[in-house]
Amino acid sequence: MVKIAPYGTWTSPIGAADVATFGGGPQWASLAGGQAWWAEARPAEGGRLALCRAAPGAPAREVLGAPWNARNRVHEYGGTPWALIGNHLVFTHWDDQRWYGVDPDGTGEPTPLSPVPQRRHGWRYADAAGSPDGTELWCVRETVTGDRPTDIRRDLVAIPLDGTAADNPAAIRTLGAGHHFLTGPKPSPDGRRVAWLGWDHPAMPWDGTDLCVADIDADGTFGPHRVVAGGATEAVCQHAWDGPDTLVALTDPDGWWNLYRIDVTDGTAVNLAPVAADLGGPLWRLGARWFTPLGDGRYAVLRGGRLGVLADGTITDVPVELPVWHAGLSAADGTVLGIAGGPRHADVVVRLDLATGTLDALTPRPDLPDPAYLPTPVARTFPDPQGRPVPAYLYLPSNPDHAAPEGELPPLVVYVHGGPTASFEPYFVPAIAFFASRGFAVVVVNYGGSTGYGRAFRERLRHQWGVVDVADCAAVAEALAAEGTVDGDRMTIRGGSAGGWTSAASLTSIRTYRCGTVMFPILDPEGWTGQGGQTHDFESRYLEGLIGVLPQDADRYARVSPARHADRLAGPVLMLQGLDDQICPPVQADRFIAGLAGSGIPHAYLTFEGEQHGFRRADTIEAALAAELSFYGQVFGFTTPGVPALQLRR
Repeated sequence: MVKIAPYGTWTSPIGAADVATFGGGPQWASLAGGQAWWAEARPAEGGRLALCRAAPGAPAREVLGAPWNARNRVHEYGGTPWALIGNHLVFTHWDDQRWYGVDPDGTGEPTPLSPVPQRRHGWRYADAAGSPDGTELWCVRETVTGDRPTDIRRDLVAIPLDGTAADNPAAIRTLGAGHHFLTGPKPSPDGRRVAWLGWDHPAMPWDGTDLCVADIDADGTFGPHRVVAGGATEAVCQHAWDGPDTLVALTDPDGWWNLYRIDVTDGTAVNLAPVAADLGGPLWRLGARWFTPLGDGRYAVLRGGRLGVLADGTITDVPVELPVWHAGLSAADGTVLGIAGGPRHADVVVRLDLATGTLDALTPRPDLPDPAYLPTPVARTFPDPQGRPVPAYLYLPSNPDHAAPEGELPPLVVYVHGGPTASFEPYFVPAIAFFASRGFAVVVVNYGGSTGYGRAFRERLRHQWGVVDVADCAAVAEALAAEGTVDGDRMTIRGGSAGGWTSAASLTSIRTYRCGTVMFPILDPEGWTGQGGQTHDFESRYLEGLIGVLPQDADRYARVSPARHADRLAGPVLMLQGLDDQICPPVQADRFIAGLAGSGIPHAYLTFEGEQHGFRRADTIEAALAAELSFYGQVFGFTTPGVPALQLRR
C-alpha cells in the first residue's frame, strides 16, 4: 500500500551505509599478459586499493591483499599505479610511495624496487611501461625539493626490475625531462623511439600539451625530443604507437578532441574521423585512456561516455547493456576491456567480444536495491543568462512505497560536479539514489567550463569561475522551479572540491538556495594559488585561467571569494572536510567556519581523520551523508527518519 508522506520524509531501503558500500568499485583496468587486471577500492578497508585479475574462463581473484594499497600521489590525484612488465607485476604502495614487484600469481611477498626517500613521500612514481629490453620500468618520478607544496621536480626515469635500486638511488637512470609536467614514456614497437606528453605552468593539460618524441640511443638514453603535435592552444590528452613511425593521438586543433594519425618523421597529421564531438577528456590522472587500437586501422573510442568503433572515417556506436564507460579502454584479440555501468548498474569490469557482442562482467555486480527505488536521469537543456545552452541531468523522486500529498512539490538538490574542468555522465551515483528515494529531486548541471562539449564550451569559464558556474546552476534550478517541477522555496546546492567552491560561491552571491553543503572546498582562491601556498603543485596556477593573474587581477579574486563574503550567506551551511587533504587543506574551511561563530546563521562543520581529498572510508561516507540528510530536514522543516540529528551551531 502506498503511503502518503511529505517529500524528504520517505523511508528508503537505500541507507547511508549502503551508499558507503557502493562507494568502492574498480579502476585502472587493463588487459596484460592475456589476462584482465584492475585495482579495486575497498571503503570498508579504509579506502585501500587492492589489485585483482581474471584469466580467461576463470573467476576474478585478489592478487594484492592487505595491507598493500596500490595508490600514488603523483599530481596528488594519482596516476596508473601498476604495470605488468614481462613476468614482473609492479605497483606503487601508498604508505611509502615506492615501486614494488611481486609474482603475478600473487605468491610471495612484494619486494621493493625503488629506494626509501629521505622524507616521507619524497619520491612518488606513476604511469610505468617496460623498457624495450624488458629489464627496467620507465615511469614518471616526482621529487619533493622543499617544504612548500609547489616544491616538486619531475623526471622520466628508468628503474631496474632486479631490485638493485631499492638500496641504491644511484641505480636509477634519469631518461629526460624538458617540461614541468610529464606523462610516462612509451617506447615504439621497434624500440627505436619513445613518446610522452609534456606541459608547463600556467597551462593545465586540457589547455595545451606537447606530444614529444625522442630517439632511444644505443645506451638506453633519450636523445633530444621534438614536438610532433599539440602546443599552447592544442591539448593532446592521449597517444599510442600505431607502428614504428606512427602515433595516434587524441588532440583538438579544431576545438574537438578527435583521433589523429601522426607521422613522427615529418609531423603530418590526419584526422581519422572528423566529428563535432569530444572523444577525449581532461587528463586529471596520468594513464586515462579514451581510445585503444583494435588493429587493421580500427579503434575503440568513447563519445560522451558511450563506446564506439572508429573505422573508415566513421564512428559506429556499439550497443551494450551497460551504456556508460570510463576512460580506461584496452583491447586484444577482438575483445575490449573496460569499466562500464549505467544509471541503474554500478560500475563493473567488463570484457566485450566485438564479433559476437557478448558482454561479460568480470567483477560481481553489486546487489543494488529494487530498480523501482533508483531514479532514471532525464537529459535536459536550459538556457543560461545569455541564452546559451546548459546541459543537465534531472532525477525525480523515485519510491514505489510513497507518494506526496496532493499539490506538494519536491525539494531540489543541485548536485555540482567537481573539476571544474570535468563533466557528469549518467552513471550510477549512490548518493543521488539515496536522496531521490527519499523524495528529493536532484539535478546535475554540466555548467559552462565542463568537458565533453568542445573547447569553446570549456573556455566559457575562463576568468569567470564563480560567475558562470554559479549562474548556470542557478538558471537550471530556477527554471525547474518556474515550470513547477520542484519547490522553489526548498532548493539546496551541494558539491565537493571545485563543486564545493561553486556551492559556497552560490551561497555567498545569490539567493536561489535556502542552504548548501560544501565538501572539501576551495574558499579563498588567492590563498589557494602557488603564491598563497595552500595547494599542491599541479593546480597551483590553475586559477590563472579560471580567475586571473595576481596581483593585477586581485580585485576579481576578491569579488568571487566565498571567504571574503561569508557575511552574505543566503542560509545555513554544512561543511565537510578531510583532515589529511593535500589538495584543499582544511585551513580554508577552518577559517570560514570560525568566522560564522556568533553570526546567527545555522551551520555545522564535520572533519574526518585520515581522509584525503574526497571521501574513501566507509565510516566517513556514512557519517557525512547522514549528516547531510538531517541538515536538509532541519532547514526545510521535515523529519528525517533513520539518521541521527545533526547539531547546528549559530
